[in-house]
Amino acid sequence: MSETEFDSRLRSAVRAGDAEAVRDLLERGADPDAVDADGLPVLCGAVAACDAPVVEALVEGGADADRVLPDGTTPLWRAVDGGSPAVFSAVLGKEPRLRLSEAARERLLALARDWYETGAVEELRRRTGAQSPAATVRIQDGECDWVDLVSLGDLTVRAGHGAILTSLEWAFRMLTPVDELIARAVGRYDEDHVNWSTVCWILTQRRSLETWSAVVAHRHDRDPAHRRFVVDYLRTRGFLDTSPYYEKKESKLLAAWAAEETDGEILAKVLDAFTDRDHPGQEAIGLRYCDHPDPRVRREVPYALSTDCVPRSPAARAALLTLMRDPDAEVRLRACAASMGDDDLLAEITRALLLLTEDLDADPRGAAVAALAGSRDRTSAVADALAGLLDEDNQLVRLEAAYGLALRDDSRTAEAIERVGPLGDGFEHDHRVDELWRWRWRKENAAAE
Repeated sequence: MSETEFDSRLRSAVRAGDAEAVRDLLERGADPDAVDADGLPVLCGAVAACDAPVVEALVEGGADADRVLPDGTTPLWRAVDGGSPAVFSAVLGKEPRLRLSEAARERLLALARDWYETGAVEELRRRTGAQSPAATVRIQDGECDWVDLVSLGDLTVRAGHGAILTSLEWAFRMLTPVDELIARAVGRYDEDHVNWSTVCWILTQRRSLETWSAVVAHRHDRDPAHRRFVVDYLRTRGFLDTSPYYEKKESKLLAAWAAEETDGEILAKVLDAFTDRDHPGQEAIGLRYCDHPDPRVRREVPYALSTDCVPRSPAARAALLTLMRDPDAEVRLRACAASMGDDDLLAEITRALLLLTEDLDADPRGAAVAALAGSRDRTSAVADALAGLLDEDNQLVRLEAAYGLALRDDSRTAEAIERVGPLGDGFEHDHRVDELWRWRWRKENAAAE
């Protein structure tokens, strides 16, 4: 295939949004800076289409994100202007501060800041002159986050410029004041918004004690959005490798916070973060909240009462028994899950789970079946309950029931496997399917002997 043919196929793959084909063609010699019919690099077309996977493939394949275009912009400039943080991140590449001049960095920062401070609707109104109302819809940007897609006149933009500005500042190692960053994050009071998640992530990358102290100081803010942000920040740090120094400080801070917080939603989040880190005083915190009026708080209590630091006390065991009879199904499930290793509670766990298999809500019913299937309880009551679930409409429930019967080598396992029915894609490495296969292999080989 000639170079011209490779480039032609590359243009088609970019327009089709086929990132794998783009990577393959680049590996085979296609020009990453090939131009389309409009005379612009194919990278600009992918940026305009907000196709982050294709943009990433082109940039990794050598496309020039800083190439000056006829109108004086660059693909990176257009990515900032377009407002998609996912596309912008794909175009930005590594160490942009080393390849971009100070003037270029300032222009990009000014562009992002102007969009963010003016607002997407007003900036589009300025550019189009349109006076009609803007159309705004919430869309996903990247794998998890969401952003507003704003349309006015003949222009459309993703309003993720706050996240882009924050990312640019960090990429250029500008230490924006923590209070200013948190103000950007909490403007939407939504941890799935790109502004929130970007600020949270970048603050975790700033490892100084000064930054940490400035962030956690917001736990005293009267605005619940600020306190909620601090919890998310601490939980994100918990996923990273942190030093014993910070781990100890954060555990102590969360313990004090758990004893003080009055907002039910935030208290539940604090307890969730707190119980990720074993603390010698967490059982006392759990006992304090086992009868809290907010079920979201009670759902976190079983984990506080289950710690590797100290043996479970009689008071903790009694509290877990109470939680297994809680009006909220999720509380009961979590109390059972947290107590599974306690032989003294096994009979009560089984009772609670058997009742949950009759719940009208499919979610707790399915979770209860999964817990029973893997339970160490090998009584006939559990096996009979599992067999009774083989007529469920939900195939995953039938699979869990069959799995539980196979673990018990129950005589109804062969029938259970038939009741599960054909499974689609995604079950190739499923532990339940593997157990059913092993059960049949054992039976077939035993019969052959």
